[in-house]
Amino acid sequence: MTLQVNKRAVARAFGRAAAHYDSHAELQRLSGDALLALAPSQSGNAVLDAGCGTGWYSRVWQQRGKQVTALDLSPQMLQQARQNKAAHHYLAGDIDALPLSDACVDVVWSNLVVQWSDNLRAALHQFTRVLRPQGCLLFSTLSAGSLHEVHQAWSALDNHSHANRFLPEEEIATVCAAYHLQCHSQVITLHFPDAISAMRSLKGIGATHLHSGRESRLLTRQRLAQLERCWPRDAQGFRLSYHLMYGVTQL
Repeated sequence: MTLQVNKRAVARAFGRAAAHYDSHAELQRLSGDALLALAPSQSGNAVLDAGCGTGWYSRVWQQRGKQVTALDLSPQMLQQARQNKAAHHYLAGDIDALPLSDACVDVVWSNLVVQWSDNLRAALHQFTRVLRPQGCLLFSTLSAGSLHEVHQAWSALDNHSHANRFLPEEEIATVCAAYHLQCHSQVITLHFPDAISAMRSLKGIGATHLHSGRESRLLTRQRLAQLERCWPRDAQGFRLSYHLMYGVTQL
């Protein structure tokens, strides 16, 4: 599946979120920690953090003694990573066209980024292109079923899209198999006190760009009340579910 992703719009959305991103990035931490647990105990020295954001995991790899290159599409995110002293090198770039030579890194790390790629197969090709022989690729992404609460609640109000949709697990697994990657899946459900908090969590991490475009209609108090009535919840609160897929090099 190939999307026409407006990369400038994606970069602007994440740029607006850069200053407060870390305070909203619970999902990214949970996903990144799960991905880190799949990393081999021994790997080479040079790490590419592809889609580094504020550099949280760049810093983790640096603390493990690695030489880290932090790459991001958003200049503001990259500036945050610099301020956090997260890496040794900082590089503005797109995962679909990495500005790096072939076989130049030992580890490619990419946490919740490839869902913004035009084409998953092309992104994985870029990752494997820059890896040295015996190098390790570790990535996480979202799959179909993610944010179904958003779709369910808004479907009672209008016919517009209010969240992106993602590749089915089976399609991601097929692409991973072509690159000899092991796949793992996980569902993470976050809870919020109300619907507006759930939506603000998406804004807080910059995940507001819609591939299909966005309706400009204001969210009135009446529409918000209707949205709250339709939003799935349980004893812990208003839910946001994320279906995650992890791909890891078979070593």
